[in-house]
Amino acid sequence: MKMNINITINFDMDGTIADFYGVEGWLADLEAFNVRPYAEAKPLVNMQRLARRLNTLQKMGYEIGIISWLSKDSTEAYKREVRKAKRCWLNEQCFPYDVFHGVQYGATKADSVREALREYGEGEAILIDDSAKVRKGWTLGEAIDKYIEFKRPILSPSTIQGYEKIRKQNFQNPKHGRHQHGTKHGFRAKFR
Repeated sequence: MKMNINITINFDMDGTIADFYGVEGWLADLEAFNVRPYAEAKPLVNMQRLARRLNTLQKMGYEIGIISWLSKDSTEAYKREVRKAKRCWLNEQCFPYDVFHGVQYGATKADSVREALREYGEGEAILIDDSAKVRKGWTLGEAIDKYIEFKRPILSPSTIQGYEKIRKQNFQNPKHGRHQHGTKHGFRAKFR
């Protein structure tokens, strides 16, 4: 029985599950608009084991997503080819994904999740990415702010004040100092 728990687990590809940067000549290929590195990358994890676990999570109601940057300098045609090559790689590896977001290089990956979760109204998302910069963009503080606003009409003023105090002391945005960004390779946040 599939439960509707509205949690997405999102994976980056290049450098996280695919050894894209280990493909000899990858940069020259990108500059020549060649998708070879995307097709030839070796898996960085045991894909059979990961696929079994992800299939189990999907049966429980989790959604598995891919949010992967495209090549930095791209034509529209090359972007289409890169998306196709990445999907091909995922299919060859039997990676069970529900949604694929091939996004512009440098795009905020959390925006892809927010957009996808709008149809649900709220949700929880986990990002697994090798880039510290990307993980830092997955701000928990922003998610907490949205949660507080969502619960403001329901919870007592003292509870809301307590939440706001915890938010201010422990989950500041990057421009204000400390920033909660999760573990070395992943981050979890609620979006409302």
